[in-house]
Amino acid sequence: MNAKQQEAATQQDPIDVEAIRQEARKLDNGAVPPGYQGNRTEIIAMLNAALATELVCVLRYKRHYYTAAGLFNEPIKAEFLEHAQQEQDHADQIAERIVQLNGEPNFNPSTLAARSHAEYDDCTDIKGMIKSNLIAERVAIESYRQMIARIGDTDPTTKHMLIGIMAVEEEHADDMKDLLD
Repeated sequence: MNAKQQEAATQQDPIDVEAIRQEARKLDNGAVPPGYQGNRTEIIAMLNAALATELVCVLRYKRHYYTAAGLFNEPIKAEFLEHAQQEQDHADQIAERIVQLNGEPNFNPSTLAARSHAEYDDCTDIKGMIKSNLIAERVAIESYRQMIARIGDTDPTTKHMLIGIMAVEEEHADDMKDLLD
């Protein structure tokens, strides 16, 4: 490509493709491109807290699923199981994103509850189970809202992932509120 063709191409495409290609060949940051603007250390720490929160929620919903008793509670148990599976999906998404950011997902069970924003619950009555799940969902929603605000536009992939997860958490909270009514 001569200088005139290159100038015409540059005028048509404001993106410096050659610079992007050169930077992409530097493989020291794995999947994280050089234009990444997020604070990876901070975002990975937030994501590990979110991972712990999701895992505690999986455990809480599973416990409630297995221990809720009564013939009339079968639909509620089914809701608990569905939510447990969705929380596990969230945990998987978060762990994958941590790895994409060259971090290590923290699955250490000995510190899981301390790192989680939501609390584990071992109540035995169905109304208490529903209430504790509603509270945990509200905690998760607010935690995600604050993470999304903190990340801003510096990491659109993580931001969009968290927005999607938060939307499901809002559905969970709505489900639990409906069960309490």
